[in-house]
Amino acid sequence: MIAIISLLLVLVLSLIITRAASIALTYTGLSPQAARFQARSAFTGVGFTTSESEKIVNHPVRRKILMLIMLIGNAGIVATISTMILGFVQISGSSSVFLRLLLLISGIFILILISRSRWIEKHLEKLIEQALKKYTELDVKDYASILHLSGQYAIHELYVHETDWLSDSHLQELRLTDEGVLVLGISHKNGTFTGTPNKNTVIKASDTLILYGRESNIARLDERRKGPGGNIQHAEAVVEQKTITSKVR
Repeated sequence: MIAIISLLLVLVLSLIITRAASIALTYTGLSPQAARFQARSAFTGVGFTTSESEKIVNHPVRRKILMLIMLIGNAGIVATISTMILGFVQISGSSSVFLRLLLLISGIFILILISRSRWIEKHLEKLIEQALKKYTELDVKDYASILHLSGQYAIHELYVHETDWLSDSHLQELRLTDEGVLVLGISHKNGTFTGTPNKNTVIKASDTLILYGRESNIARLDERRKGPGGNIQHAEAVVEQKTITSKVR
């Protein structure tokens, strides 16, 4: 029975460790979804795709975090298997086996419910954030809250096609800020990246734009095509943005 309880404790620690790792990775710039996937993959030793592994290897802080998680994960998997074996060896009687299985299944079910609880997750994040601030040198900031990404505003990638309204135009000509959209960066086809592009930057087909703004504005921009129709849609978006701005004031 002690071995089963120990196994459940190992699982609890595993959940806490992967959660702490995912929060730490989020503070390095990864999205929450990507951070959770990377943390769980590192802990279980599953591995990553080529593009995702490059994001980790080329970032020194992320690399340190996942190296630590991999070491802890190897020890955690061994401990889990060992305690599970100890929990069911030398059992006399089918009733004892049934009781231990019932305890194990019940414990795992409770852990699943706990891991999906938003209330527990919220308070656990606060505790982990305080620990990261106190014991690490990570720049712990909730960028999602700073940018109000939980509301109407979001950061999106937009791939530019040859027929898009954005293609082969200077940022100054497009006047995207007038319709409430900021270009934070541009990933080019050749693998280079332009951060904080200026008004003279030319957007070309096959570029991927990193945009910040209202989700509805970015969605309409993604659908906009070259020609007079695209120019009219831009003018309409500018008028709409001015209306929204005037209401806020």
